[in-house]
Amino acid sequence: MNSSSDNSGLVEINTARPVWDRFFTVAPLVLIGTTDRDGELDLAPKHMATAMGWQNYFGFVCSPQHTTCSNIERTGVFTVSYPRPSQILHTSLAASPRRVDGEKPILKGFETFAATGIEGRFIRGAYLFFECRHFKTVDGFGENCLITGEIVAARADPLFLRAHEIDDQELIHNAPLLAYLAPGRFATVERSTAFPFPRDMKK
Repeated sequence: MNSSSDNSGLVEINTARPVWDRFFTVAPLVLIGTTDRDGELDLAPKHMATAMGWQNYFGFVCSPQHTTCSNIERTGVFTVSYPRPSQILHTSLAASPRRVDGEKPILKGFETFAATGIEGRFIRGAYLFFECRHFKTVDGFGENCLITGEIVAARADPLFLRAHEIDDQELIHNAPLLAYLAPGRFATVERSTAFPFPRDMKK
């Protein structure tokens, strides 16, 4: 492999301000469900969301100023819904600002169903659902924090579950995934190729 540092064609990005709006990155797009003080459902779209290691832990980036953060601190639980590409409008509307009185009336038009092991709700029609108990919140990422939870229950549409008798590419083709292309775009993933892992590689 050529080890020469031929970076003459690279463009320097100014890190005096956040770099993330200068290029596109691929991320999941999920809806975090929490319960407001009055018992009403709150749904918030998040793309800085990921598995936290190889065990059943999930995390996402949030702002301490957002209702999502305070709801989780108060209730100790949250839900995660993975929308289908056909639900991109629902995901967008969930980001609507609250009214002066704190209400988010757009959510009353969403079809939801209840979690089974915690107090919370999911958006109906999504393909993957996690019920999470708050594990810990890590502050200090500038104005943001990392909220993590332990997945205590999980359900999925069977069309999206991997199985020995179905090729992975066929599965993704038949059940496309929604991806967020930060900042501000989305894509439908319906084609994939097996990753060329080195022999004997371990997690």
